[in-house]
Amino acid sequence: MADKLTLDIVTPYGHVFTDEVDEIVASGSEGEFGVLPDHVPFLTTMKIGILTYKKGSETGYFFVSSGYAEVGPDKVTILADSAERADDINIERAEEAIKRAEERLKQIEKVDEARATSSLERAVTRAQIAGKHQAK
Repeated sequence: MADKLTLDIVTPYGHVFTDEVDEIVASGSEGEFGVLPDHVPFLTTMKIGILTYKKGSETGYFFVSSGYAEVGPDKVTILADSAERADDINIERAEEAIKRAEERLKQIEKVDEARATSSLERAVTRAQIAGKHQAK
């Protein structure tokens, strides 16, 4: 019986994170899921959201855009379009992106609604993660 999980986060731009952790919570396309050591293996798609891990008393946060998660008994691999650590997110830039996306959505006849909505969701999620990190 494993007592830790290896969390591996990879994007097309390279390795973002690898570490031994106690618990992972992520945003799957069908809803949020949690993983503990010795979890039943599964594969799922990811949506824009927050990935949280716990390692002892430490809690870490990542912004993760769409991608895939492969869960095994002792390893979770996240293959994401993009991923950022909470402490790498510039909250002012995220808040500016929220304002820009909201403005684009007000001019819906002139923009691609799905693209503008996705931009807003990414910006809001990044701001939430940055806010959690700053609250530590």
